[in-house]
Amino acid sequence: MIDYLIIGSGIAGICFAETALQNNKTIFVFDNDSQNSSKIAGGIYNPVILKRFSEVWNATEQVKFLNEFYPKVETRLNVKIDFKTPVLRKFFSVQEQNNWFIASDKPNLSPFLSTNILHNTYSGIDAPFGFGEVLHTGYLDTRLFLESYHCYLKENNLFSSESFDYSQLKMHTDCVCYGDIKAKNIIFAEGFGLHSNPYFNHLPLDGTKGELLIINAPNLNLDCILNSSVFILPIGNDLFKVGATYNWADKTNNPSEEGKQELLERINELLNCEFEIIEHFAGIRPTVKDRRPLVGTHHEHKNLHVLNGLGTRGVMLGPSLAKSLFDNIENNIPLDTEMDIKRFNKKR
Repeated sequence: MIDYLIIGSGIAGICFAETALQNNKTIFVFDNDSQNSSKIAGGIYNPVILKRFSEVWNATEQVKFLNEFYPKVETRLNVKIDFKTPVLRKFFSVQEQNNWFIASDKPNLSPFLSTNILHNTYSGIDAPFGFGEVLHTGYLDTRLFLESYHCYLKENNLFSSESFDYSQLKMHTDCVCYGDIKAKNIIFAEGFGLHSNPYFNHLPLDGTKGELLIINAPNLNLDCILNSSVFILPIGNDLFKVGATYNWADKTNNPSEEGKQELLERINELLNCEFEIIEHFAGIRPTVKDRRPLVGTHHEHKNLHVLNGLGTRGVMLGPSLAKSLFDNIENNIPLDTEMDIKRFNKKR
């Protein structure tokens, strides 16, 4: 009997798999590659919501934990996936500079917002009012992270690409059985695929479509992450990842002309150099209306657990949420009530 059967191997599922392995637990993972939001994600971790100048929920804890977590993954996989990179906010006016300084005086934001206005010169960007720098930022190469981890799981016979058939899951008091697999617990980390899960599809997972571009801009010498109405992330060889859009109506993974035009308009507000679109991606983020994750245990079946709703901040949330769920299952440590799916029990 294994300790954990994990359904889904996006950021959430892999973070739980790694957490279990770090704690000497046995696992097996199913993923049919039907969800792609983790693969195409920007992968940026940034503790400040710059649109509203507010702290990301539990940001201090999340940043601390991801700085411990991803280096261990790099050691396991022998690959570089975590890149500490400054996030700069381009100012468009003196008023924006003043708003930045007001925000940086707030106790919860002061550790994350530099009070020095930067006047870096980047070819391809006009910034007469300078930039503000967010501290403790960077990005995860999500595609390399997932592909490398999948290879690791396959090499160790811990992975199946078959579609999981919920009707074949057998529940027992102390375990679950699926085919010839017997597991103490099962973790559902299916992203937007949760809607097909008969055990947890009552949860209010919404889903927000996001579109991104890869552009080639040889004259843009950007060595940081630029974050304004969109983010522009250098990924090497004059290539930049640009995103993202937010569409609450369209639930398909198909890139749209509307999304592309929206991104192009915002790029042209930031850059004054030529660029070429190389790729155009789209995916459905697993979002929740109350902006909190979906973590916890089924109300009837105590061996069934869910790890979902990471939204736009999976790279930041994944490690700490996986640890919280693991500690809850193994050590009965209560979940934060803001993430616990028990908050929806009365509505159910």
